[in-house]
Amino acid sequence: MWRGGGHGEDELLAACYRNSLALAGQHGVRIIAFPAISTGVYGFPIERAARIALSEVTRFLGAHAAVDQVVFVCFSRRD
Repeated sequence: MWRGGGHGEDELLAACYRNSLALAGQHGVRIIAFPAISTGVYGFPIERAARIALSEVTRFLGAHAAVDQVVFVCFSRRD
């Protein structure tokens, strides 16, 4: 949940991606899709969230072969 940016929101969102990807790998999931996590009713700024999502997914895929494909699902043209 976005609370202005000074409450560890970036790290919490990054951890969400890291933990989800780790669980996917542990359970043999080869393809995973993510929505724009936390950007709807939780108010996380979309541009900031996108940078975090891409960074964490790129880092994970570079270090692990467990997941073959990550799909980002956007709900609007703006996203």
